[in-house]
Parts: sequence; C-alpha cells; structure tokens
Amino acid sequence: MQSSYYSTFILTILLAIGLAFFIRAASKDRTTVVNISSPLLPLDVLKALSLWLEERGWRGEGGDADKRILKFNGSVSSSPVLAVFLSVLCGLGGACLGLVICQLVPGLSWWPLILAGVGPFAGVFYRARSARQESVEIRLISSFNDSKTLLRIRAHRDELIALDLELSKNLKLVSDASLTSSPI
Repeated sequence: MQSSYYSTFILTILLAIGLAFFIRAASKDRTTVVNISSPLLPLDVLKALSLWLEERGWRGEGGDADKRILKFNGSVSSSPVLAVFLSVLCGLGGACLGLVICQLVPGLSWWPLILAGVGPFAGVFYRARSARQESVEIRLISSFNDSKTLLRIRAHRDELIALDLELSKNLKLVSDASLTSSPI
C-alpha cells in the first residue's frame, strides 16, 4: 500500500509543477510584431488605425516623425475571475499535496494541510504580474506618397487579433502571418 502513496505523491508533485507553469503563463507578456499591408493610401490607413485604437481606450503618445512611428499606451488590468480561479486551483492543489504527505508521514498529523493556504498567493502573484502598461507601436514602412501601405505593428497578440477581425475587411489589410490561427 505504501508504494501507491509514493506514486500518488510523485503525480501530485508533477501536477503542482504544471500548476506553477500555468500560473506563470497566465501573466506572460505576449507582445508580437507583425507586418501588415493594404492597397489603400497610408494616411487613410493610419487615420483609421488611430481612431480605432482610441475608441478601444488607447492613448496616443505621439511618436517619431523621422522614423515614421506612432505610439499608443494603455493600462492592462488583470482578470479578477482568473485571479480567484487560480487561487482556488492552487488551494485545492496544496490541499491534495498535504493529504498525500499526511498519508506518507503519519507522524506529521494534520500539519501538511497548511499547504492549502498557499492558494491566495497564486492570485496575488497573477494580479501583480499581469497588471501593467502596454504599448502599440505602428511604423510606416512605405512612404506617405505611395499608393499602397506597408506597416509594422508591435502590440499585444490579442490586440492584433482584434485588429485583424475588426479592420481587415474595411481597410483591406493583409498580414504576413495569420494571428487568428496561431497556436500560441
């Protein structure tokens, strides 16, 4: 019977490692660079992109006219629902690990169950790491006089997907990679 406890302990440790990586990945920065082209005039495309970003809550921070860069900034907040979910998940994982340790080392009594108290720290860790300032940088690669537009956009992956879904038809945008089918 003791060997089954050890295998359960090893599996529980592996699940704890997976949970730690999941919590870390939930707050990971997903900034991506993508090249986008359009047959429309550069000023029309830049104006439409600027209006769309401002409607979504991004603040125009100017840019660099010599380098042909527009910059937008915004605050990204953490999801309270995900913070609670991660806390509950980590608390349950700690309780499971504590139960396995109680079975393996009966002399410890109920003390290993204190590991369930680790749960709230997962939510605090997620909220601290995921709430941050994000930026969107749009660089015009083609010149203002060209008949078509070539842009390089550096932004959060979710913002690029929203741009692709909402503006690609109106502005006839074509990207170098399909963001909606990306496995990330």
